[in-house]
Amino acid sequence: MEEISEKELFETVPVRRAVAALAVPTIISQIVTIIYNLADTFFIGQMGDPYMVAAATLVYPWFALLTALGNLFGIGGSSLASRMLGAKKEKEIKHVSSFCFYSGIGVTLMFAVLSLLFHTRLLHFLGASKENMGYAESYLIWVVVLGGVPTVLSMILAHFLRSEGHARIASAGMMTGGILNMLLDPLFIYGLHMGFRGAAVATALSNMVSMLFFLLCYHRMKGQTVISLSLRHFSKQYAGQVFSVGIASALTQGLANLSNMTIVKLSSGYGDVAVAAYGIVKKIDMFPLGISMGLCQGVMPLVGYNYAAKNYKRMREVSVFSWKAASLVALCFMGSFLAFAPWLLQSFIRDGQTGGLGTTFLRIACLAVPVQSVNALIIYTLQAMGKGTQSTVLTVCRQGLLNIPMLITMNWIFGLYGMIWTQLVIELIMLPATVGMYAVTWRKLTGQVKQ
Repeated sequence: MEEISEKELFETVPVRRAVAALAVPTIISQIVTIIYNLADTFFIGQMGDPYMVAAATLVYPWFALLTALGNLFGIGGSSLASRMLGAKKEKEIKHVSSFCFYSGIGVTLMFAVLSLLFHTRLLHFLGASKENMGYAESYLIWVVVLGGVPTVLSMILAHFLRSEGHARIASAGMMTGGILNMLLDPLFIYGLHMGFRGAAVATALSNMVSMLFFLLCYHRMKGQTVISLSLRHFSKQYAGQVFSVGIASALTQGLANLSNMTIVKLSSGYGDVAVAAYGIVKKIDMFPLGISMGLCQGVMPLVGYNYAAKNYKRMREVSVFSWKAASLVALCFMGSFLAFAPWLLQSFIRDGQTGGLGTTFLRIACLAVPVQSVNALIIYTLQAMGKGTQSTVLTVCRQGLLNIPMLITMNWIFGLYGMIWTQLVIELIMLPATVGMYAVTWRKLTGQVKQ
């Protein structure tokens, strides 16, 4: 794609080719990221201790809140940057990118410090037992307290690169950290005899390397990018516009993690085996959802640019094509999970009780994936258009107002398996709402064009 300029990519390259140019590298980096997240669970599971798997499962939703912070400034800022490119306001992007970079550092540092100060209460809240408390504490300190800032900055820097069309560089940075983590996991756990702590150290170190990769790229791209990491360009002028979209994206991830915390907390009442089984299933289920998220992040610059340029026909073509592609991929994964669930669980842990419970969990959970992918893509499309209010309303309803009360209710009525069915019920309820919200937004846009 070096022969195609950024302007051509956003404006004239055929939709399928443009989506592929931006989304495929992002999807690949998402897959690598998922694999390295799986690597932690896989290598920890090979030690045959459900308490270790349960500890990593308990901490993971809190660690994933770093993604919410990354999305707050990364997606909020990059979405605005793409629209500014479409509106030919390149100079203003320097202030947006600098604000997001340094604000991301400050907020993440506060998150890490608070996590350290209240870690014992936090882990009890997350459902830690006396058997897995030590493991959970070690994992939290390494991946959240020490690895928090590098993790968030990597995401912010990658999102801004994509906003300019540099999807391959963004993906290379995320893949560098992911591949390194997969190599370091067995080295630290077995080679250096660090055991469970080795997985946490590998994750923190890998995210640090990824952040350094991006900083080096930005240093080398001076003069070739409108993005600035200079503190002298820091300005709160565009904070409202960043947060109007970023909050919706952060809420999507944050409320999803809160839902995961709720499931883990409720599952802990059924024992560490149930928590370990759910943790493994959640990691496997990340594959189709990660691909959908990669597609979302890849098409957002295209949608945002063409929305700002008032090329609504091309914007709609990009959106519809991405929804169809996500649905097809999700259906393929659903079929694979239904057919091969027992073998997938056995590859992670050889404990028969954990594997049997996880097999049933996976076959239930995968049914929600196709609808979940479409709902997420529509919400991300609205975010790319700068429709912060609409996307926030949908996110809060989908992940907060409905999901958490439904989890508690389903657990009360149907027990452990009821919680696993909850996601499918929620997505089916929300599908008409998300499609309807997009349809209303589209009609308003086409009405403006006709006038």
